[in-house]
Amino acid sequence: MTTAIDGEQMIDASSQRVWEAMNDPKILMACVPGCHSFEKIGENLFEAAITIKFGPIKADFSGLITVSNINAPKSYTISGEAAGSIAGFASGSADVVLYDGETPDQTRLVYTASADLGGKIAQLGKWVVGSTSRKLAQKFFERFNDQIKLQNATSS
Repeated sequence: MTTAIDGEQMIDASSQRVWEAMNDPKILMACVPGCHSFEKIGENLFEAAITIKFGPIKADFSGLITVSNINAPKSYTISGEAAGSIAGFASGSADVVLYDGETPDQTRLVYTASADLGGKIAQLGKWVVGSTSRKLAQKFFERFNDQIKLQNATSS
């Protein structure tokens, strides 16, 4: 079952600062809901473990995340594949693009993502999976914005 998600987030930081945060494993780990680990294991390659609840099913996933199509400091594609034991599997990718905001200290982050799920999770239906995926994306970008604000406060 494939789910598509797109959206945007205004972030009160320069595009350079947002780009740096998008490439910081510690920040990404703090932003991904349910993330237990997020480690760089190679050039543009990460290993992650997360726990996600889809409706009544709570599943642990572990897998690899790759960053590609890098156009620093403006855009990249982040993709991954993960196995979730009996719950199923997940794979997906997101194209992330940074645009200048109305001021030099503002950035508009735009994303287009798709996820493919299989196994028990896919049996929950497109509505549950889609709703959960949108909520996870929203939480991620809220947390990302909070991390940027925290960085701004500590560097001031």
